Amino acid sequence: MSKPFSTLPLAPNLLKAIESMGYIHMTPIQEQAIPAVLEGRDVLGAAQTGTGKTAAFSVPLLQRLLKHENISTSPARHPVRALVLLPTRELADQVAKQVKSYASFTNLRSAVVFGGVDMKPQASELKAGVEVLVATPGRLLDHLEAKNCSLSQVEYVVLDEADRMLDIGFLPDLERILKHLPKERTTLLFSATFSGDIKRLANSYLQKPITIEVAKPNETASTIVQRFYNVTDADKRRSVQHLLQQHQVKQAFVFVNSKLGCGRLSRSLEREGLRCAALHGDKTQEERLKALAAFKAGEVDLLVATDVAARGLDIKDVPAVFNFDLPFNAEDYVHRIGRTGRAGANGLAFSLVTPSDNRLLSDLEKLLKGKIELLDLSLPALVEREENRSYSRTPRNADSERGYYSASVQKPIRRPYQPPVDPFFYKPYEVSSTDQSPSWDATPHKNQANKGSISPNIKPKKKLASLFKAPASIN
Repeated sequence: MSKPFSTLPLAPNLLKAIESMGYIHMTPIQEQAIPAVLEGRDVLGAAQTGTGKTAAFSVPLLQRLLKHENISTSPARHPVRALVLLPTRELADQVAKQVKSYASFTNLRSAVVFGGVDMKPQASELKAGVEVLVATPGRLLDHLEAKNCSLSQVEYVVLDEADRMLDIGFLPDLERILKHLPKERTTLLFSATFSGDIKRLANSYLQKPITIEVAKPNETASTIVQRFYNVTDADKRRSVQHLLQQHQVKQAFVFVNSKLGCGRLSRSLEREGLRCAALHGDKTQEERLKALAAFKAGEVDLLVATDVAARGLDIKDVPAVFNFDLPFNAEDYVHRIGRTGRAGANGLAFSLVTPSDNRLLSDLEKLLKGKIELLDLSLPALVEREENRSYSRTPRNADSERGYYSASVQKPIRRPYQPPVDPFFYKPYEVSSTDQSPSWDATPHKNQANKGSISPNIKPKKKLASLFKAPASIN
């Protein structure tokens, strides 16, 4: 039985905030990490996604920052003392909201900065002073270059989902940021997976860290049922629809590998009557947050996304995840299916495997350390469509205001284009008689009738006036 938060040496206002958020007992990663952080130890933590890593570092940091709590309006009294770095905008926004909730009954200030939005509001908030800064590396460097904030008094640094930051090339940015920090600090590194690069990063920036592993590296949650289906590329979209109906799934993530494929699949499924939203890196931050909000509110059935949504997004009660494409990086599979089965709930993970995915499947078997069984999926036969059937769309829900349409609608078959046939084109060639003159010689030319005359095809020269030198006058 896990211990309750009340057993920790936390301030009453923090315990009150934790209780108001509905948390009573600690998860395994929280039970081991929070006491270590309260002691000021560097931590290298590995846990399955969805096990509460955010609270494992934010709660003890806030507890240790309470000694700096004050109600002064001077920005100098509110320098940045804790820095949390994350790989994506959505994850940064989510962690910032949780930190603000934990600090809701304190006078500690927090802010979040990420790209894709205007810098001016962020700069104003930073200049007013904050104790906890949540950021993505790129946008933080922009603010540092603009001198909107200083990291000289940072006491705690958190690298969350550090493996993802390395995968997308943030290592040079991390090194530049860490140069702005004081050498005497507490560094925490949390991730769902451990790779060689992560261990090298930990050896470079962590001092005698305590390693916390509540699960085997790259292990998936036991509450998630994983199934792999052998399909063809042409049957992928129908397979998603069939599995949704077969398992009566109301909401799901659908992961693809490319931004272009993400948009196409979302539009294609929406034409079949499913409420879909696309989430990828080419979307503006406003569009991405709007899609997430619609999915959380139940206004969207399927959130079609690239791996930008695979890390850390905490959306409760999502029953299923579809791997429409197997991930290029096998470790991303752990993060993808971690969007379901969160907080001990049951979840389904469906992966569609085509004959061209053999190499990706082999990498995944090495990661999971086991042979993957491919199941055959029997899809219902396609309904023969009538040739002259008129195409009429029926609303999926009479009360719907967004105009989604039923997937049972069938379009008429399009016949291949056949050009009109000209009989004269296929008529055989007929040789004319030798005594018959060609039609263009039926009328003799004038030069034949009157030899020496000019051909009628030659236009006569125009008469032009000429100026001649006037004769000299005779006196």
